[in-house]
Parts: sequence; structure tokens; C-alpha cells
Amino acid sequence: MAPESQRRRHTLSLGGLRWRLAAWVALVVVVSSAISFLVVYRGTGAQLRGQIDREVSGDAGELSRVMATAGARTPQRLAGVAARYIAGQPFSATSTVLFTMIPGAATQTNTPELFARTGTDEGENGTEQAAENRLAGRLLRAPTGYSTVRLLDVGEMRLLKRTVRVPGGPTVTIGVGEPLASVAHAQRGVAKAFILAGALTLLAALLGALLIGSRFSRPLRRMAAVAARVDAGDLEPRISGIDGPGEEVRVLADAFNHMLDRLTEAFAGQREFIADASHELRTPLTVVRGQLEVLAAQPEPSAAEVRRVQQLVQAEIARVTRLVDDLLLLAKAEQTEFLRLQPVDLRSFVAELWDGASLIAQRRFELGEVPPGRLWADPDRLAQALRNLIANAIVHTAPGDGLVRLVVQRQPQRGASSATIRFTVEDDGPGIAPDQLERVFDRFHRTDTARDRATGGVGLGLAIVRAIAEAHGGWVAAGRATAGGARLDLELPGFTPAQEAGPVGEPALTGPVSASRSTAGAGTAPGAPRRDGTPAR
Repeated sequence: MAPESQRRRHTLSLGGLRWRLAAWVALVVVVSSAISFLVVYRGTGAQLRGQIDREVSGDAGELSRVMATAGARTPQRLAGVAARYIAGQPFSATSTVLFTMIPGAATQTNTPELFARTGTDEGENGTEQAAENRLAGRLLRAPTGYSTVRLLDVGEMRLLKRTVRVPGGPTVTIGVGEPLASVAHAQRGVAKAFILAGALTLLAALLGALLIGSRFSRPLRRMAAVAARVDAGDLEPRISGIDGPGEEVRVLADAFNHMLDRLTEAFAGQREFIADASHELRTPLTVVRGQLEVLAAQPEPSAAEVRRVQQLVQAEIARVTRLVDDLLLLAKAEQTEFLRLQPVDLRSFVAELWDGASLIAQRRFELGEVPPGRLWADPDRLAQALRNLIANAIVHTAPGDGLVRLVVQRQPQRGASSATIRFTVEDDGPGIAPDQLERVFDRFHRTDTARDRATGGVGLGLAIVRAIAEAHGGWVAAGRATAGGARLDLELPGFTPAQEAGPVGEPALTGPVSASRSTAGAGTAPGAPRRDGTPAR
């Protein structure tokens, strides 16, 4: 996909983010408003109905008291008492309906048109009046207690019927009803208010969500544009000027920039590594090809010339083989099967290693006291790392009296069950420049670019040391030795002193070892420096 189309796709995706955020905010507002509306709407209705029930109960109680204490005994007198009380309670669409039903007497009510059996109200035809009479009959047939009935002219009405036993007289049924129009009116007002307020709230929420979404997506769009350019192969752009509303956006931008910096360094290192490896491989191949061409150009080459070319070609092939082996070793350093850890008796291990290393050159070799104990490590990889350090020191010291010293020290760790062990290789050579201390462990790095390949190597020896150290969970460092030369430290964890490790057999060393040997390193002893000086820094 083209970078422009990728950038457009990211922009459209982040633009849709604003609208999706607005849609979700709108949904939340609508759902919250609907729930609030239902709660308020039903609560308002329930509160008003409860108030109406209390008012109806009070009116019914007053009418019952009047009928029970009137002193009348006959139906006609009771009807007169009810008529006089009810006459003082006129009815309108928002007032109380009162009626009494007395056996042997007419129904007394402040709404006689509701109980009319014949005739019609003014402005109503016979059909309408008949329907009203049927509905009004529900007032008379309603059960005792609270009920809700619906009348044409009044609407829904809350009705309370009670029976009152008059002392010495008949049982009177009274009814008190109050229209529920006020409840419906209040609920309509609540609905209108919620619709208006909800619409305004929804509009404000949408605008706010769009503004917030735009503000949040602005740095994200900038990041998407940079990511699109990085995806297209350009590692130069960085995210700057982030003014996001939260610390998280700035942290994300800083992390993104840091990731790009590391990617840039990694790609640059990879390109440099490939270029150096290509150069180191091309040189011996060029030599081989040139020598073969020289040999082929001679009609009858002598046996001595053939042997010379053969030896040179074999040496260059061996050089290429070692270089490839080192590159494969560095590639395997990040794999889990790179190490085969096991307990190593430190004293015997160092003694065997030092005996072999001190025979390969005429140097003044010195070995300090080795603390007894066990080290959890890969003995083959550890030996390879130490040999590279020793061979590096040999290359940078003068034959005969050049100093090569190995010091092994225990480094206690506070609060840890095991300690670390530090191997220090020192020499009295020219040392390492301060600006090169951090780079001597880089691949294909040489501190002295003027040295040829035969003495300077390709610069993978110390890189292998660092890979082995890091695979063990340790570290390496370079500095200045007390003798004036270079000091290289290799520190590994997992050391258990002898008193805690248990019996480990007879130690190979019982005290400090100091050696000055003049044996020429003419053989091929293990750990000998290569002809190309690979372990050189």
C-alpha cells in the first residue's frame, strides 16, 4: 500500500474515532436520561396518587363521621343529612365527587348527572349520555376500598368506597372520588421538561464529545502520520509538540520516539554490521581469487609456488571459517539453548584454563588467589570468554616481559542467597582511550584502526565475551589497569562459596599462583590467539 494511501487510511480511521466517541456518549446520555425520566415520571405519579389517596381518605372519613353522628335513624332523614353535607361540596372537573347510597332512599351526590338514569345533559346526545351512564354505573358497582374508574367527562378518577353503620339505622355506603387529571398534568409537564432538557443535554454532549475526541485524536493523528512514514521506511520523523490533555499521551509520544531512536540505532548497527561482515568476508575471498589467478596465469607453476598458494588459500579459508563461526555464535547468543549451565568448581576450572593459556606466548603471567566454591555457568562458554580476554591482553603486550594478570574475586550481594564472581584481566600495554571504553565490546570495533588484519583481528572477540556474559545474566566493562594498561572485567552471578556449596573434591589451587613463563606459543594450544587476532579490542 502506498504511503499516501496509508496516511489517508489512518486519518480516516482516527476521524471516525471522533464520531464513534460521540455516538457512544450520545448513547450513554440517552440511556441515562431515559432511566432518569422513568424514575422521575413514575415517582411523580406515585407521589401525587399517594397525596390524592390521603385527601380522598380524609374526605371519606369526614363524611362517615357526619353520617354516623347525625342522630338520624330513617333512610329519609339520613338522605337529608347527606344532601345537606354534599350541597356544601360543589363538583368541578378538579374537585371531589361525593355520593351516598342509602337503602330505601335516593342516591345523594354532588354530581347528579353521573347518576341520572334518564334524560340527557345539555350539549350531549342520547348515545353520549347512555355511554356516560354506563360508565357512571361503575361508581355504584365499584368494590369497597380504593379503585380507579374512568369517566368520559372527568377521565380517570380515584375512588374510595366505605360502609358506615349508623347506630339504630341502616348501613350507608359512601363514596368519595377525586379526578387524576392533576397526576396526568404533572406527568406531562415532567415529560416535556425531560424532552427539552434531554435534547439540550444530548446536543451539548455531542458537541463536547466531538471537541474532546478532536483534542484527543489530534496527537494520535500526528502519531499515525509518523507511523505511516516509518512504515514506508523513513525512520527520521519524530513526534514533537504534543499538547495532549493527559500525561498518558505525552508518555506514549516519548515512548514512541524512544522506540524510533532504538530502531534507528538498531538498523544503523545492522547496516554497519552487514557492511563490516561483507568487508571481512570479501578480503580473504579477494586474496584467494587473486592467488588462484596468479597461479593460473603461469603455464607450468613450480611445486614451491603451488605449495605457497595452497598454504595462503588454506589460511584465508580458515580465517573465513572462524569469522563465520563467530558470527553464528553471536547469532545464537540470544537463543535459550545457547548455554548449558552446570555447577563448576571454580578453582580447578581456573587452574586448567590458566595452565593452557599461559603456554601460548612468552609473557609474564600472574594469577591471583581464586576463592573456593561453585559457579553456576556453562564451562565451555565461560572458558571461551576468558580465553578471548587473555588473548586480547597477549596481543597488546610486548613479548617476553609483558604483563598478563588474572584476578578472580568474590563480590557479595546484599540480601541474595548467592554472590557474584568477577574475573579481571589486566595488562601493561598501551591501554584503552577513554572515548573507546564503551565501544570496545561492539562488533567489528578496533581501538587502533591502523593495525592490519593479521594483528588487529576483525573485532569479534570482545563482542563474544559480552554476549556470553549477558547470556549468563552478567556484564562486562573496560577500564584502566593499575599497571597502566587495559583492565577488562567479567562478572557473573550464581557463585556459592565452598562452605555453603558442600564438598567439591581437592582444590587445584591452595593459594596465590604467580607464573613467569617463557614457553613459546608455537603450538596450537587451546585458547591460542588466532593469526588474525580476532580477540583483539
